This record gives sequence, structure tokens and C-alpha cells, in this order.
Amino acid sequence: MTNSTRGSKDLIKAINYSIILNKIKEIGPISRAKLAKITGLSAATLTGIAAQLIAEDLIFEKEMGESKGGRKPILLALNPSGGYAVGIKLTEKCLYGALVNFEGEVVEKRNVTLRSKTPESAIELIIELTEHFLENSQTSKEKLLGVGIGVAGLVDFDRGLLIQSPFFKWRNVPFSKMVEERLGVKTYVDNDVNTLVVAEQLFGAGQNLDHFITITVGRGVGMGLVIHGQIYRGVNSAGEFGHITVQPDGRQCDCGNRGCLETIVSEESLLLRGRETCLQSLKNVDELLKLADSGNKRAQEVFDRAGTILGIQIANLITVLSPFRIIIGGEGARFGDWLFKPMRQAIAQYIMPGQGQATEVCVEPWGDDAWALGAACLVLGEFLKSPIYRNSPLD
Repeated sequence: MTNSTRGSKDLIKAINYSIILNKIKEIGPISRAKLAKITGLSAATLTGIAAQLIAEDLIFEKEMGESKGGRKPILLALNPSGGYAVGIKLTEKCLYGALVNFEGEVVEKRNVTLRSKTPESAIELIIELTEHFLENSQTSKEKLLGVGIGVAGLVDFDRGLLIQSPFFKWRNVPFSKMVEERLGVKTYVDNDVNTLVVAEQLFGAGQNLDHFITITVGRGVGMGLVIHGQIYRGVNSAGEFGHITVQPDGRQCDCGNRGCLETIVSEESLLLRGRETCLQSLKNVDELLKLADSGNKRAQEVFDRAGTILGIQIANLITVLSPFRIIIGGEGARFGDWLFKPMRQAIAQYIMPGQGQATEVCVEPWGDDAWALGAACLVLGEFLKSPIYRNSPLD
């Protein structure tokens, strides 16, 4: 037998392994017979791989379902404790961390304040937080599938490298390598919005969709894309939606350019605009929101302007990419209709005629732990990914 033949057989086995595991995750408890029918795999192949998955503790057998006389059918189900992932969202002031089980449920979450703004300090806290989760949950390191880190900025996912951080001004920090050397577990780092995209794809509004976009509005404006079922990262860190130019002579952005979308839609930009047009004494954007709620027309106009410009750019996205769904979330979801009603009106006005009906736009409020859950889903997503998509040109 040649090496190429053996390699082909191993690849086919790995693909079938992934197909079966993902179908059990997608459908839930399912019989072997139904699983064989859905996947088209032979009974022998399915039985062998199911036995392997059971031995690895990733799935288990359970008696469920209706019985037509006699023994109830034995169903295969995902084992929540079959594996765990730690997710870390790195912000300017603290780390949001979560321990997540194999079904995407948050077992424990914890926030810790950064001691200093150096990469080494952040790495030290990531190590401490991971060890805390393992000890507190009595989870062995062998059950830990990996650590996922989400951070704002330009990231080379394949190399685990933070290329540039707009908040910390860090450059070329090899996060994955630094954590792996200390913990001895697989570590992934990605743009924080991409982590939310993976979470939506595995457990949220992006399940079973080949093409969708996630947009976040809050401290900044971010975007992640799924094309043909795979997250699109481009050459490095695609999706910097907040840094497209919408007003060339506008306010200077954190990135150094002028008139980026973030300079109009981000929380800081809304606050600055509110101080210019409403009250100089505004302390934060929530005070601006209260003014809008109380009927202040100038405050409402601040959100209206931002929502309209955001909607125009989303209409451009739909025109170019035509996704099934656009999911909008982040801290800015709390602005409600003041921001998103004019956004929807602008989308309807500026979309190419006949194209908008195919794309659903939904706004989803997320809790603080969504970012850490998303980072953990980086790990789960890579573990569940079929080998045919690894090193895909879409990645």
C-alpha cells in the first residue's frame, strides 16, 4: 500500500468522523439508522466511528424516543462534558473569561482587571484565569480542547499573531505561541468580532447558513463574514467595516485615517456629536440616550444621523455580498429604534431594487459574556471543522 493511498483513507475517515460528530451536534439525539440515512454512510462505517466517538467521550448513548413495542431506541447524543474550551476577551481595562462545555454552555465566567497594559501582563492573567477555571470546575487539562482569545485589531489567525492593536498600540504579539508554551494546550487568537461570528455559526442565528454577516456596534464598529459556510479572514483580518471611509474630510479616527464609519457610529463618536449639538456636559452616551428617550430632538438627530449612515453602508454590503442574514449586536444594541429605525429605512432606500428582500437584518442584544463565549467557540469551531476546510483559501 502506498503512502498516498493510506493518506487518502485516513483523510476519508477524518472527514466521516467530522460529518457524524457535526450531525449529532446539529440534530441532537439521533438513532444510528437515521444518522446513516442522513449522511449516506454505510452502517459499518457509522458503527465504527460512533464507537470511536463514544470511546473518546465526545458522544454517549441514551434511551429516548418513542418505542413501537419492545425496547426504546438507543440514540446518540453530544456529551456536554466531553471537552471544554476557555474563552478570553481582551479589552482595554480587563479580561472577560469563560469556561464553556462541548455544547457551548457557559460553565463559569469571570472578569479580572488588567494589572498593566503590556502583552506579558495580559498573558499572565490568561494563564491564571485558565488555571482557575480548571481547578474550580475540577476539569482535567486532558479535557481542555484549547484556549481562544478575542481582541480588537488586526490579527493573523493562522499564525496566532496580533498584528496591530488600536487600543494598546501593540505590534506583532505572538499570543498563541506565548500561551501554548506556558499551558501546553492549543491556543487560537482572532479579531473579537470573528469570535462572535463563530459563536453565531455554531450555536446562534448563523446556524445552517452558508452566507451571513455579523456586525457589532459599540466601542467600535466591527464585522465578520461567513462565505460558503466558512469564516472569511482574507490575507489578514478582513472585515474592518468600521474603517471604511464615509466622510473623507471628517474627524480623525483611532486608525489614523479621517472620516471612518467609526467616527460617526461608535459610542465615543455619538458622545462627541452629542456634546457638540446637545449638551457639553454629557458624561457618557447613556446620558445622550436618556435625552433621546425624554424627547430631546437634537439627541434623537444624533442617533438618526449615525443610523442613516450605518444603513447606507449596510445597503452597500448587501449589494456586493447578498448574504442570507445580517446579525447586528454589541453594546450599541441598547440604542434600540433611535439608531436602528433610521438604519433600516436607509437600507430600504439605498439597496439595489429587488435585492433587499433576500437578506434578513436582525438586531440581537448580547450580554457581556457573549464575547468570552465567542472566544471559546474559536476552539470548538476548529475542533469540529472538517479537514476539507482546514487551510481553506477562505480562511
